[in-house]
Amino acid sequence: MGFVRQIAPGIVALGLASCSLAPGAGPSRDAVMEAGSVTQENVDPPFTLVEVGPQAISVLAHRGATSLRGRFGDYRPPASPVIGIGDNVIVTVWEAASGGLFSASLQGAISSGSRAATLPDQTVGRDGSITVPYGGRIQAAGRTPQQVEAAIIDRLRGKAIEPQVIVNVSKNASNIVTVTGEVTAGARVPLSLRGDRVMDVIATAGGFRASTHETFISLTRDGRTIRVPVQMLLADPRENIFVRPGDVITVERTPQTFTVAGATGANAMIPFDARGLTLEEALGKAGGLQDMRADPDGVFVMRYEPVDLVKQFSQASPELPPGGMAPVAYHLNMRDPSSLFLARKFAMRDKDIIFVSNAPLTELGKYFQLFQMLTAPVVQGAGVATVAKAL
Repeated sequence: MGFVRQIAPGIVALGLASCSLAPGAGPSRDAVMEAGSVTQENVDPPFTLVEVGPQAISVLAHRGATSLRGRFGDYRPPASPVIGIGDNVIVTVWEAASGGLFSASLQGAISSGSRAATLPDQTVGRDGSITVPYGGRIQAAGRTPQQVEAAIIDRLRGKAIEPQVIVNVSKNASNIVTVTGEVTAGARVPLSLRGDRVMDVIATAGGFRASTHETFISLTRDGRTIRVPVQMLLADPRENIFVRPGDVITVERTPQTFTVAGATGANAMIPFDARGLTLEEALGKAGGLQDMRADPDGVFVMRYEPVDLVKQFSQASPELPPGGMAPVAYHLNMRDPSSLFLARKFAMRDKDIIFVSNAPLTELGKYFQLFQMLTAPVVQGAGVATVAKAL
């Protein structure tokens, strides 16, 4: 046993030196807290550490979500459709009496001839005009059918007998919206006179092919594209704005996921089942905290946030540059019963990371296991040597 006493201090020193090399699921709670805290020595930490409390919940609740109505500032009623280049129109002209330019002569003493003539279907040319006999080229593009009717009547006045005109658009090629992506049938959808909203034209294209909580809509208008989840339109009908001619709607399937690591029931990338997942629900989907490993005071949610939002937290570093995105670690102490209610108010976002650190005693237990592994061969060898000496 004297041999064991001689080498024991060396084994202990080796075990302590090897403690940092022991297997682990990630940094300890203290390591995360120290790295993210603003101190005199750490004025500009690599990430911002934010305690999840009423102040943090309030700031996050007022985080502005991307909005079709807000970004486009479009509060207008549906646009009045106008004739455009490429549209096909039919012009019908009536006269007050027979024998005029567009009416037939009398046929007998009783029956009267036709007093109307329908011009052949014609396409609005690149110059935006159509041709009317005895009226010449009439500007049609950019005008409503009623305005074109008035222009034709003005041209025929004094030539035809009290002319009356009706203009119909037989083929709508300019007042359309393009719908593509994860819809049943992508199409160029003509707009109706009553006006159509985003969901109307998607329904005309056959509707969504993916689940609504995985579906996003991108609306492109005047060189700008705004992307929002479909469930935002379902939750707030005001977001279902009127579309405009030339809009492009792209429907995308983008599964929302979050990653769980550390002392939880499952370390995995987990999909959202619905929009509006909370931290409480996310921990439940991950199997909760492991009783024998987890540090309840070591629950963190890590994500990137806009710098303008991060600066509203009292824990934010004054060194944060304006604009852009900044990494944030939200800390929740699950030992406090009120944290359960805070977890229910904390909304998860796509690509969030939930990390739960190991409890300090867990790390100590790993050290003792390592120490036992290191000392077991020595103790066994010493025992064998003692037995051999006795023999």
